[in-house]
Amino acid sequence: MEKKTFNCHKISEGVAECEAVVSKDDIMFYLVDPPTGNVLEKAHDLEGRSIASKGLIFPSGKGSSVVQADGLYQLNQKGNAPKAMIIKYPETVLVSSAIIMEIPMVDDVDEDFYEIVNDGDIIRVDADKGLITIL
Repeated sequence: MEKKTFNCHKISEGVAECEAVVSKDDIMFYLVDPPTGNVLEKAHDLEGRSIASKGLIFPSGKGSSVVQADGLYQLNQKGNAPKAMIIKYPETVLVSSAIIMEIPMVDDVDEDFYEIVNDGDIIRVDADKGLITIL
């Protein structure tokens, strides 16, 4: 596949090139294992899969503000946080956490992106320029 580039809106600055992992389910970061980055939540579409150092594409977070911030913080402390986050419905806690932890985060992506991107694709998230490229 040739490179395809999509416009997006910057939430948290930065640039990351990484493997995409796509979830149709909201994520509760507190139910992700910090030492491995594996999703522990039962019946989650990413259950047993790692989000460590990936470009995480997901609808939104879920759970209280405390479990969201702490879960992402614990992942970050172990070096297993996502390298970038592409979120459909941002929420204040995840936005502030991404900014503090310096994880590039974007939203408002062209709808075509969600139809074309697949698990395992290598993507480049350039939040500073408002662009996502599937390499």
